[in-house]
Amino acid sequence: MSMLNINAIYRTTEGEGIHVGIPQVFVRFQGCTIGCLNCDSKETWDFDGSLKSLDDVLAAVEKESNLGNFRVSRVSITGGDPFHPKHEKGVLELARALKKKGFYINVEAAGTRVVDGIFDIIDFISFDFKTPSTGVKTSEKLLERLLTQYGTKSQIKSVIADKKDFQFVYDTFFRLGQDSVAPWVLTPCYEPHEDFPKERFINILKWNEEFGGPFRVIGQQHKWIHGPSERNV
Repeated sequence: MSMLNINAIYRTTEGEGIHVGIPQVFVRFQGCTIGCLNCDSKETWDFDGSLKSLDDVLAAVEKESNLGNFRVSRVSITGGDPFHPKHEKGVLELARALKKKGFYINVEAAGTRVVDGIFDIIDFISFDFKTPSTGVKTSEKLLERLLTQYGTKSQIKSVIADKKDFQFVYDTFFRLGQDSVAPWVLTPCYEPHEDFPKERFINILKWNEEFGGPFRVIGQQHKWIHGPSERNV
């Protein structure tokens, strides 16, 4: 049985993407080597997390999900990068165990890998498509594979900092044929050092309207409520 490198396990309400507003238990893995320039959780990059057994992680999830007469039935596996090769075996074991317990499982995928063994058994995939402002590039072939194999249970998310980012995403969307089976979500960039980026948000809404509304623009609700630097919310 694997030891899982964990940053945190906590219950909160999803703050972004098409499942915004739904309570979930988050299992955040520690360790990521992707290096997005505008990452809002750089404290998860190194691999010096707390090693926990699968049984300990499951017990923590059960504790966070238990609300007495009610149970939070969704779990989001995130990071860091939960699909880094160092995490893959542990994430697979965790996903299998959570499914046996009846949880709905969402995974936050950084857009660098499609891991069939895990993607086949989980319920929903949030897949990043990196924009120029991140300093990281997502393979279009990998995105096409994701859409072909798992599009009916996925969303594509892109962080938008400026018009260059928006145009880049639209050009890719256009090349893919504009008939993606997965919703494509634009998330206005909101970095820890910033005040609420109202002008950026308004511009992205306007650009999306001007291009016929191909995307869903969904901000990071948890940052509006708790501030952009608060963790585990």
